Amino acid sequence: MSETQEIFQKMKNKRLKHWQVITIMLVIYDVVAVCAAYFGALWLRFDCRFSMIPEYYLNSYMGFILIYAPICIAVFFALRLYNAIWRFASYNELGRVMISSVITAVIHTVGITVFFRRMPISYYIFGAGLQFVAILGIRFSYRFILLERSKRAMYLSKSEAKKTMVIGAGAAGQMILRELMHSNETSDNVKCIIDDNPNKWGRDVEGIPVVGGRDVILKYVEKYGIERIYVAIPSASAIDKRDILNICKETGCELKNLPGVYQFVTGEVSVRAMKDVAIEDLLGRETIKVDMMQIFEELKGKTILVTGGGGSIGSELCRQIAEHGPERLVIFDVYENNAYDIQNELIKKYPYLNLKVIIGSVRDSRKLNQVFAKYKPEIVYHAAAHKHVPLMENSPCEAIKNNAIGTYKTAYAAMMNGCKKFVLISTDKAVNPTNIMGASKRLCEMIVQTFDRMIKEGRVEEIPLLFAHAEDEDSAMVKQDIANKEIKTEFVAVRFGNVLGSNGSVIPLFKKQIAAGGPITVTHPDIIRYFMTIPEAVSLVLQAGTYAKGGEIFVLDMGEPMKIDTLARNLIKLSGLKPDIDIKIEYTGLRPGEKLYEEKLMAEEGLKTTPNKLIHIGCPIPFDSDEFLVQLKVLMERAYENDENIRELVQKIVSTYHPA
Repeated sequence: MSETQEIFQKMKNKRLKHWQVITIMLVIYDVVAVCAAYFGALWLRFDCRFSMIPEYYLNSYMGFILIYAPICIAVFFALRLYNAIWRFASYNELGRVMISSVITAVIHTVGITVFFRRMPISYYIFGAGLQFVAILGIRFSYRFILLERSKRAMYLSKSEAKKTMVIGAGAAGQMILRELMHSNETSDNVKCIIDDNPNKWGRDVEGIPVVGGRDVILKYVEKYGIERIYVAIPSASAIDKRDILNICKETGCELKNLPGVYQFVTGEVSVRAMKDVAIEDLLGRETIKVDMMQIFEELKGKTILVTGGGGSIGSELCRQIAEHGPERLVIFDVYENNAYDIQNELIKKYPYLNLKVIIGSVRDSRKLNQVFAKYKPEIVYHAAAHKHVPLMENSPCEAIKNNAIGTYKTAYAAMMNGCKKFVLISTDKAVNPTNIMGASKRLCEMIVQTFDRMIKEGRVEEIPLLFAHAEDEDSAMVKQDIANKEIKTEFVAVRFGNVLGSNGSVIPLFKKQIAAGGPITVTHPDIIRYFMTIPEAVSLVLQAGTYAKGGEIFVLDMGEPMKIDTLARNLIKLSGLKPDIDIKIEYTGLRPGEKLYEEKLMAEEGLKTTPNKLIHIGCPIPFDSDEFLVQLKVLMERAYENDENIRELVQKIVSTYHPA
């Protein structure tokens, strides 16, 4: 036997001896309790005076009790009253004590009456009752002593814990409150509850008062010195939740939020499920709801290609596509680090996913054709793009090469290889653009509209190959005899606003600036933007693919826009700091190409509805496709020549582009 085994054996023997000692002591107690219970019953029957007890009753008791006590111990052993861990005793143990008491009471009544003599009625009743109390009491007293001790310890720890307010006295709030009150793992001392229902005001939940509605939050935060607030109102509307959170963030308290009704329905309501309040919780817009079954039917069993699959939008596309059972998911990205990260994430979460990750650029037509010819994707989500406005203003030719020409080459490869749907990820910056990035994305929209129009008109063979250099044309895909091919690719674009938390967006930048102690830099106090979350943006893209008939520009109703200045101040407050005091805000002026507000539609586009009331279709603006293709070829040549005056040519092609 090893040394470790010896140690464990000694520990086991020690525990066994301890258990044996407790059992022996409990048996001795039970013998005494049984004897004392029935003697006590006899004593009570005769006015608690021993001298008044008739000798024949006393002799009968003395004669039978010597037989009865061992019988009781045998019954107790049979019903496992010596096997229970009484510190965890519950209704199961209570039931066994009751059963044992009934059995032994019947044995005592029959035994003493038949073999000795009939005793007074009160003797039978009081004897059985006193025995039950004595047997039960010693066992449950251990638990009550421990419970009281733990309550005292909890009270002492809670008195030193963070003073807490719970918002929501409904089912979810009560579950959170119960855990906070009775768990040793939490460090919260709950002082009060807030609920907008007047019927609950003045009442207690778990001994904690419901002090009023949202209008008294600030009052009671100050009164009780609240340090932490739990918001447990999963079924509240987004607007109500936003208004309550906006009040809470003014308190400077640490905020925890139960994300949504999903956690309540699935039973995941717990303190662990509470998340830090995120900036998107303050948008006050209902989460976009999509027909997941329709999306599932669209994606299941298909080969799907995502360009820019390692980026913010592209990687979330990959995550959601992977959930819907594709035959194969192909990720195409030029940045190997991003591609590596999403590859590892998907392999870990979806081990049976048929995943291919390919490093390549959408500028490389030969590589694109090779990938499309090999994997034959049925649906393409084109998310690869340069999107940083100020950087693209300094490198306009790169915006044209990557965004516009890259989209053209990817769309052409998709069309030539039998792709069924091509979904372009666009932006509201394409509407009346004042910067080259927005103008390049408008060019992307015009490209997919042109492809769709010429396919519908049966003029596919007139769509030219566009390559930058002669050597590319020689080594790129050879133009096939497409006159005899049936081309049915549907080309659509999805246009949305700023995505919260995406790479290069203001949220990560602001968080870094706050972590560094400030200042936060905002370009202009009045600049506004539409915002949505990454999962919402992606759900829109996937839904758009199911609605696509070809040529549409899908637009999301993103609710009311938000001031960037307000966004910055909210982030500071959510960090428990005060704007302009703890963290300064500096206004740096509009950057090249920026405008104060973004638009979702050009005036000429109009709107059409879809089955999803939050998703609309912008009607395409007419333009001459033949002239556009000629202009695009010239634009490509000028871009690869790195022409510094390329903006002038873009203005001629995109009539709504007016450089700032």
